[in-house]
Amino acid sequence: MALEHANDTNFDSMLGGGITLVDFWASWCGPCRMFGPIFETVSDEIPDVKFVKFEIDETNRRTPAKYGIRSIPSVLAFKGGELIEARTGLMDADTLTQWINELKG
Repeated sequence: MALEHANDTNFDSMLGGGITLVDFWASWCGPCRMFGPIFETVSDEIPDVKFVKFEIDETNRRTPAKYGIRSIPSVLAFKGGELIEARTGLMDADTLTQWINELKG
């Protein structure tokens, strides 16, 4: 599945019925730039989960504040539009995949 990109305006519409993972990141963040390709690769391998990128910048502050994002990269997991879990920091592909499989339960 292709990555989708969210902002403060369209964020809520990105959260569907199934599992949605949202990567909060910034272009100036080194670990975020390292995690980006991992997030994209795993999104290609797990088509039944929605993968969304949310770039934190001057125009997109409302959503990160709402969810208490204080460090990046942060990945929030939603199910049925409700936040179910969050992880902060760089993850490798195996760790991300294992976490998704746990979320799918």
